[in-house]
Amino acid sequence: MQTKIFTLSIGFLLVAGALFAQKTNPVTSEDSLNTGISKSSTTIGGYGNAFYQRNNNLGTSKLDLERFVLFTGHKFNDKISVFSELEVEDAKVTGGESGGEVAIEQAYLKFNLNANQYIVAGLFIPRLGILNENHLPNTFNGNERNYVETFILPSTWRELGIGLYGSLNNLPLNYSVGLVNGLSSATFDHGTGIRDGRFEGRNASGNNLAVTASLQYYQGNFKAQVAGYYGGTTGVSKRKADSLGLNSGIFGTPVAIGEGDIQYSRSGFSLKALGAIVSIPDAAQINAAYANNTPKTEYGAYLELAYDLLYRSKNAHGQQFIVFARDEKFDINASIPSNGITDGTLDQNHVVAGFTYLPMRNVAIKADMRIIHTGAQNPNLIVNPNPVALPYQEDNNLVNLGLAFSF
Repeated sequence: MQTKIFTLSIGFLLVAGALFAQKTNPVTSEDSLNTGISKSSTTIGGYGNAFYQRNNNLGTSKLDLERFVLFTGHKFNDKISVFSELEVEDAKVTGGESGGEVAIEQAYLKFNLNANQYIVAGLFIPRLGILNENHLPNTFNGNERNYVETFILPSTWRELGIGLYGSLNNLPLNYSVGLVNGLSSATFDHGTGIRDGRFEGRNASGNNLAVTASLQYYQGNFKAQVAGYYGGTTGVSKRKADSLGLNSGIFGTPVAIGEGDIQYSRSGFSLKALGAIVSIPDAAQINAAYANNTPKTEYGAYLELAYDLLYRSKNAHGQQFIVFARDEKFDINASIPSNGITDGTLDQNHVVAGFTYLPMRNVAIKADMRIIHTGAQNPNLIVNPNPVALPYQEDNNLVNLGLAFSF
């Protein structure tokens, strides 16, 4: 079955290459507005991706338009611009049915202070990790976003607040600092860590806040970053927080996150590596209040190596054929409080390998296989076992074929 899938993908690739091998604008509309080279005051752009996935353990397949995002921006003058993105996930949203989402992914004003500094205010994406800011599907390998920056660093993570971004004149350093609303520990969910605690611009509590900061070093084709986040998770009143046994205040019942990453490319080769840790010191109090099995610590790391097979061909159209392999390791309950329950299935290792063909920079055709290994299932977490459920399998693999674009 897998041989047939990859044979079909190669055929699809050859047809697509003949159709699309031509020069194109190397940037998106958002890039043009952000860098000030847009020829129009108002710009429209976007991105999207769709893929086929075969789950070999379940013996099932699915096709999904995972997301389509429409970008609209406007330059009021040389100092002030507005940026916005409207996202639809899984093609549609139907009342009464699960799945799908319509959301504002970004909506912020940008104020240029000088050539090296600017302020953003509104719903924006803090600089944390690699994928959070650079999440266009034609810019990363694999049909799915890496799982470390999906669950440990819950990309795409946006919140309401204000941020300062800048660079230093005499040193190859970029920096950012931000103040945003905090998380909600009441909506932390077993299996997804802090991901479901995000507000993402909807009725966010102003009782608890968070600070985020990053420092980037860049030299030629090398970039390294360290970034952090510290914020409260109790947005209720002090009286209610006291009744729940939680610490209130701006940084009450905190979450702390630290990450470091590097990116390097040379002569067709590229490398990405990232490590992140999440600390929730008051996890026991959160579990006592909400019974959501919050862990004390989560961690994740990955290493990706890639090579462009067309790098030395000097083709006139800027095509790329990138083969890659990535190893992802993460544990969403690396340590748990005394009133928590360990779930071995959240301790996972993923090996992803495949190719990304770009007939032009803004269009990608992808094929990959994800090999998954997890820890053992904890029977204490199976409250109402399904009588027809198959025994849990610690090993699985997914085959993905897809398309991605940005404009």
